[in-house]
Amino acid sequence: MATQGKATFQITGWDEAPYEDKKGTAKLSQAHVTNTFDGDIKGDGSAEYLMAYPTPEKATFVGLQRVSGTVEGKRGTFVLEARGTFENGIAKADWSVVPGSGTGELENLAGDGSYESKSDGSADVVLSYKF
Repeated sequence: MATQGKATFQITGWDEAPYEDKKGTAKLSQAHVTNTFDGDIKGDGSAEYLMAYPTPEKATFVGLQRVSGTVEGKRGTFVLEARGTFENGIAKADWSVVPGSGTGELENLAGDGSYESKSDGSADVVLSYKF
């Protein structure tokens, strides 16, 4: 049976640069993002996102994030795969633990969830997980 975990994360670094930006097409960019988690997930995250901006105010993104810390007090690392949107200043994404990506006491971690950002660079996180 899965446990419903709740946490927040706070963005601590954002380095984004376009890799294709041609007039009349969606801008494509890549961002390296770091953050800290607090709650049922505690630790640090390091993510790479690829984004497509059909307009300057709207984007679709995919990404991978390695989390190093604890879940339910168990220590290790794991990778989250995210797919989401950015619109009206809010990022929303669904994510899942990449199978086999867990290390240490998180070796058998599996799960999925979502997050929704706030204007201050933080986000509310939900992760339904099991070991």
